[in-house]
Amino acid sequence: MGKMIQVGDQASRQRRFTEVDVQQFADLTGDHNPVHLDAEFAASTQFKAQIVHGMLVGSLFTGILGEDLPGSGAIYMSQNLSFKAPVYLNQTVTATVEVTQIREGKGIVSLDTYVTDQEGKVLVKGDAVLFVPWLKA
Repeated sequence: MGKMIQVGDQASRQRRFTEVDVQQFADLTGDHNPVHLDAEFAASTQFKAQIVHGMLVGSLFTGILGEDLPGSGAIYMSQNLSFKAPVYLNQTVTATVEVTQIREGKGIVSLDTYVTDQEGKVLVKGDAVLFVPWLKA
């Protein structure tokens, strides 16, 4: 806590979601949509295979924002997400956040957020706003 940040700062994390991860998320949220959990059903959809819950993928941002950038003590104010393409089971993805604006004296930081695949294709795109107490003058 207390580190200085500036526009352009970035942080990323990679993750590969397993069938166990997806099942646990389904149980936690109550979202048991078969496109996530049933390989046979998912094969009959436009995705042709099981996909990871979009909100599970989006949850990668909370770890980055709460631990890496801005870091411990920062408080989420908002997060917008747009799902551009599916994330499949066992697919390695990279979630990245980038500081786009710092409201001086307010402690409010805006960031772009996105998830990409190994080829750099954007799968999830969005933005977040956080209150960062140590930046408030």
